[in-house]
Amino acid sequence: MTEVKIILAEAIEKGASDVHINVGMPPIIRTNTELIEMDFPVVTDSDAQKMVLAMVGQERFSKLQEGRDLDFSTMLDDGNRFRVNAHYQRETIGISFRVIPNLIPSLDELNLPPIVKELTDLPRGLILVTGHTGSGKSTTLAAMIGVINQKYRKRIVTLEDPIEYLLENKNCMIEQREIGSDCPTFASGLRHVLRQDPDIIMVGEMRDLETTSSTITAAETGHLVFSTLHTINASQTVERIIDIYPGSQQNQIRTMLANTLQAVVSQTLFRRVDEAGMIPCTEILLCTSAVRNCIRENRIFEIPNVIETSRRLGMHNMDSSIVEMHSKGYVDTEEAITRSSNPGKMEKDLAAQRVGAGR
Repeated sequence: MTEVKIILAEAIEKGASDVHINVGMPPIIRTNTELIEMDFPVVTDSDAQKMVLAMVGQERFSKLQEGRDLDFSTMLDDGNRFRVNAHYQRETIGISFRVIPNLIPSLDELNLPPIVKELTDLPRGLILVTGHTGSGKSTTLAAMIGVINQKYRKRIVTLEDPIEYLLENKNCMIEQREIGSDCPTFASGLRHVLRQDPDIIMVGEMRDLETTSSTITAAETGHLVFSTLHTINASQTVERIIDIYPGSQQNQIRTMLANTLQAVVSQTLFRRVDEAGMIPCTEILLCTSAVRNCIRENRIFEIPNVIETSRRLGMHNMDSSIVEMHSKGYVDTEEAITRSSNPGKMEKDLAAQRVGAGR
């Protein structure tokens, strides 16, 4: 059996973002969106089991066997860290690793719009960073916490599954609690966090009704709360939160959400064409009085129009961000078109952009 540490060390050396272990195949890495087979022997079921055991020990391995899924983090001797999910597929163990960079990049290094940095100055309310798995949500949140850590003296409590970036105490006092080891669930952690004197709370994911309700309540009580959702744009984010509640409670949650939500930052990563790496395209919703009225009065379908007409405030939709990144030479034309919400319109916009630039 090839030791899992050797596989992960080579993945780091090759600049991988992800590593995948499946029985019957050699290990696979993802580098700049491409899957590449590593030069290691085919993994057996026994190999996969031994890899997980080496990382988590027998007690947590038994939890994997019982629950069929297990989230955790692991670290190499050189300090490189990984978020890990071990799971069963076809009655064999599969393992997915996400590389967690040692250094938290700045918001400028992430090429996020300036308005994202301005959100870190808010005193209270709910800020959501959304996107599909692997879209960089955790990195954006860590960078935002990093800004606060440099500027303010605050007490920050995070609830994460698992802990990804290790946040250092600089100006802020930071506690990071890992679900499954430091507290049993997000909902349990949130029930107690208000007694821990936080100024800022970061919830790794609003994944169920109890967690969502507790997160919104924390924001309602005057705290600045950050969290994530697996949604692709702002209006879908609002709909998802409301729809998770029973019908009899939806009017109430619309009012609560209208009062507490401050902003939604939706993002997705594109492969850069000018250099190796990825770059985010974003959609930004800021909760103006018009947006709050849309939420309160169940006119969510009007939110995209509010975003479109509020660019001067710092809002923009995903397609306009794609156009901007394409104009800077970061994003490929074909990918810009195929991944837009309206490929026909995107094709015309990019053609007009080329004419305007004299190309």
